[in-house]
Amino acid sequence: MFIFAMAVVFKLLSIQVLHGEEYRNMAEERNISNVVIPANRGNVYSANGNLLATSVPKYDIRIDAMTPTSARLEEFLKPLSDSLSKYSGKSSGYYQKEIRKARANKNRYYLLARDIGYSDYVRIRNFPLLNLGAFKGGLIVEQTTKREHPLGEIAQRSIGYERFDDAGHVTRAGIDGAFGEKYLRGTDGRRLKQKIGKGQWKPIADYNQIEPKDGYDVYTTLSVNIQDIAHHALLQQLEYYQAEHGSVVVMEVATGEIRAISNLGRTKSGGYYEKLNYAVGESHEPGSTFKVMALMAALEDKVIDTSTIVDTKRGRKTFYGRPITDSKHGGFGEISAARILEVSSNIGIATIIDEHYSKNPEKFINRLKSWSLDKPLGLPIIGEGKPVIPAPGHEIWSKNALPSMAYGYNMELTPLQTLTFYNAIANNGVMLKPRFIKEVKELDVNIESFDKYVINNKIASDKTINEIQEILKNVVVRGTGRSLYSPYFSMAGKTGTAKSEYWMKDWNDRPRYVSSFAGYFPAENPKYSCIVVIHKPSVKKGYYGADVSGPVFKRIAQKIFTDTPIIDEIDTLEVNDIAVNNEYNAYFKTAQTYLTIMPNVVGLPAMDAIALLENMGLNVSIKGVGEVTLQSISKGEKIKRNQTVTIQAS
Repeated sequence: MFIFAMAVVFKLLSIQVLHGEEYRNMAEERNISNVVIPANRGNVYSANGNLLATSVPKYDIRIDAMTPTSARLEEFLKPLSDSLSKYSGKSSGYYQKEIRKARANKNRYYLLARDIGYSDYVRIRNFPLLNLGAFKGGLIVEQTTKREHPLGEIAQRSIGYERFDDAGHVTRAGIDGAFGEKYLRGTDGRRLKQKIGKGQWKPIADYNQIEPKDGYDVYTTLSVNIQDIAHHALLQQLEYYQAEHGSVVVMEVATGEIRAISNLGRTKSGGYYEKLNYAVGESHEPGSTFKVMALMAALEDKVIDTSTIVDTKRGRKTFYGRPITDSKHGGFGEISAARILEVSSNIGIATIIDEHYSKNPEKFINRLKSWSLDKPLGLPIIGEGKPVIPAPGHEIWSKNALPSMAYGYNMELTPLQTLTFYNAIANNGVMLKPRFIKEVKELDVNIESFDKYVINNKIASDKTINEIQEILKNVVVRGTGRSLYSPYFSMAGKTGTAKSEYWMKDWNDRPRYVSSFAGYFPAENPKYSCIVVIHKPSVKKGYYGADVSGPVFKRIAQKIFTDTPIIDEIDTLEVNDIAVNNEYNAYFKTAQTYLTIMPNVVGLPAMDAIALLENMGLNVSIKGVGEVTLQSISKGEKIKRNQTVTIQAS
């Protein structure tokens, strides 16, 4: 027994002296943790300061039932329970029973309130006992933050988010995801917590060791008003046509700023929500909206002019063994190049491109590349779709590739890439990069500002631009978009109808289309450009771009005109009226000369006479209106303060 006792003593001394520091550090590491306190992400605002996304603090309030002394617990238990009862609606007796049970079970982590807002947090922490803090009252406060979108589902995907899963993988979507890492995230803080058993950790103190630093605020280019208009116009059309999904983008012509972007996909139950950012990420065959690019290439290369006559046959023509048809039964016959675009003749535009570029297709492709149609826009938003502009040697190139490309097949663009080109036409040839962010701020201090970014200073000559602008105007007045024409406001644009999934075996039984409309408004001095793309509308109700997507474009344009009318501006409010100036000078001279004697007010406007006499301290009684014809006190008489004078006007 003696030897055994000596061995125990030796071991204790060895632990204390030789390994004491090591074991103490291990114990501290296992029982005390330096926990990360995530910083609040910065807010995301619209262009006019409306809140689009914000981090809202949420709190869990708990109590360490072992911290208060027995006397203190008995003193404050009923007042605390009464306060909790008023807050939650549960009885005071319930809380007294539960807190006593927690103390008996040595529960150091009893939940009082979960996921509450800041005002409720302040209220509860001031309840009896809890207001004594962590060391005397046992108060435990745990704060988390939740990202909320005040606009609800409107533009939720475009505004975006940053999410981490349990494995640490991150998903970043929209503006929030694009600018989160650089601006919005902020710097995390630190807080010490102590392990109290069963995987539970309790804050050691009611303050943070390192306070988190909130992220910067990002001000976007989005307009809440225009976003609301675009969202509901698109939703209404998707529901009516029972379409699979659709998108709409509104861009400010002069700056490239995105004023609205809405992307809605259909759920299994038939509703719609912001499923994916189709406008940015979905490349597809654009169909007839691409005919504008094809005709512009031919005009700019001077292989045709707008009056060039093309035979569109009788609505059917074979190119390299494959027939191409027009929408009009019997065809359009011989028409001009300008009319080809107005009526959207597939045969007409395919004939132009094939006749003038088939021997040198690189010339046509290089023209498209000079407009950067083969490159992504380089948007900060993650997931931009890649355009496909095939050239000889490409895996999808064939003899039919060139005439097919002429009317928007055998190649791919995203809606935003197509809109960028149309916006350049509206902007007299200046192609701008779409922009989603205006500036970054910390409170009211500007951190960084963003200006427009020019992709191409001039995509075509003024002659070509002017001709295309006129044709796009006529598309709405007398072409495929004539059903959209309104005498009250002008629009310009191009309809598009493309077959979708036409390679599927069941296509003839279940045809699918992509309907689109791209353009700008007003047609003269355009303010906004816009594109609407709707995928797979019910063919029983309609599928042409003018019928499906065009009304959305018109509704947006009409509503913006109604809610934000164009305002005439004047250079100055300063008007130099000689007669008025002379009259004022005469009045001023009289007011300065006659201080104690009665002036002559006959001939003055009654209102001027009243003002002059009352400023002299007289009480004025007036009869009639107009110019003064009589005055009761003659000119030159001595007057006294508060004396009454009567004037007659007619």
